[in-house]
Amino acid sequence: MSRLFGMIFVLGGLVVALVGLGWAFYLLAGFLAVTFANAGLPAQYGAVIGNLLTLLLVVVMVPGSLLSVAERKWSALIQNRIGANRIRIAGSSLGGIPFLVADAVKMLTKERFQPDQATRFLFNLAPILAFAPVFALFAIVPVGPAVPLSAINGAEGALGRVAIALQVASPDAGLLYLFAIASLAVYGTSLAGWASNNKLALLGGVRAASQMISYEVSLGLALVGTMIAYRTLRLEEMVVAQGQGVLGAIPALGILLQPVGFLIFFASAFAETKRAPFDLPEGESEIVGYFLEYSGMQFGLLFLSEFVEIVILSGVIVAVFFGGWHPILFEETLRAQLSPLAFAAIGAGAFLGKMVVLMWVQMLIRWVLPRFRYDQIQKLCWKILLPAALLNIFITAAAVLVDPSLRLLAGIGLVELVAMGAITAAVSRAPKAAHGHADAHGTDHGTAHAAAGH
Repeated sequence: MSRLFGMIFVLGGLVVALVGLGWAFYLLAGFLAVTFANAGLPAQYGAVIGNLLTLLLVVVMVPGSLLSVAERKWSALIQNRIGANRIRIAGSSLGGIPFLVADAVKMLTKERFQPDQATRFLFNLAPILAFAPVFALFAIVPVGPAVPLSAINGAEGALGRVAIALQVASPDAGLLYLFAIASLAVYGTSLAGWASNNKLALLGGVRAASQMISYEVSLGLALVGTMIAYRTLRLEEMVVAQGQGVLGAIPALGILLQPVGFLIFFASAFAETKRAPFDLPEGESEIVGYFLEYSGMQFGLLFLSEFVEIVILSGVIVAVFFGGWHPILFEETLRAQLSPLAFAAIGAGAFLGKMVVLMWVQMLIRWVLPRFRYDQIQKLCWKILLPAALLNIFITAAAVLVDPSLRLLAGIGLVELVAMGAITAAVSRAPKAAHGHADAHGTDHGTAHAAAGH
């Protein structure tokens, strides 16, 4: 019981901390907006700089760094391993955080090694090409709703009507920007393997390029259904649309309208991160990896980019399929009873909380599933996910054409969710042992014990 109450206390504290974090983000963006306006510059420039500091450096980098500890330390709790708990302060491992600090210091101070036969310019460029596109993807993710500046710091007049949202940029291209920038990461992994002039690194680079290019196809097609349903490419408009009712009081969440699209996108995004069980490009047991020859902070960039990808893809999934910053429960009551800033802070906290849950789910899956064979990875993409994505597009388009109100599409989604649940329950049942087989084992064991006794 003490552990249960402890978990409840920790989860409650986490929720409060996330809401407070969202509140602080709005205050910083509003403060910088007013500062820029007083200096004769557009107020939106100050808000963008504030969002760059908070969303990219805090929301993306901090969880990405902590996930590297989770991969080694926290996974030990579920895999029954000792884990990375050798670094202790006052007798406590402090959740492995000192391990993270030690790793960061080591990577920043370790000598940078470069093979003699490596292509120097491309070898040094590859870590940047692998990390920068992934880092830039979060720019279009809407973490919190737009709030007038007057509700944040009491600004008056035209300045008070300026809308401040927790989103770095909102281009019209929206998801097309996501596809375009995400596709650039393959150059970094390919160049890292090729420029090292190492056969095993080249093999890892070829594996990575083949895997990433394959799953980018199904990843992009998985989101076409949401584009059709919400009739927009912009993520912030998709989030707003998910707050509207579609089946009575049931909101038009992406997971309801596109359950198959969600599964395809989630599996494809998993493969894009190149971590277990899709970690064939970095087969440690085979001494294969596209960053095999990298050391120091160059290795750190390539290694960290995969964990940052988990954070960013979790944010995209929340925005497209799980209602974004909508609290879902008691939303109308909260909106009516609270100030715009307080409601926006709760919305931002809800978004961050959903991201934390999805990051935990991704880590949990990689901790319990073994590595796939490479032919299984390619078969999953080209023979299962791709045909399913195309079929989902046709069904979605037909349903929206017949019923533009999305009620028909929501009904189809409910049927698909029930079918998925039934299939999952059916295949997860443990097979019953045959009585004859069990009796044979019992006879064998009894014979063995009798022989041992004699």
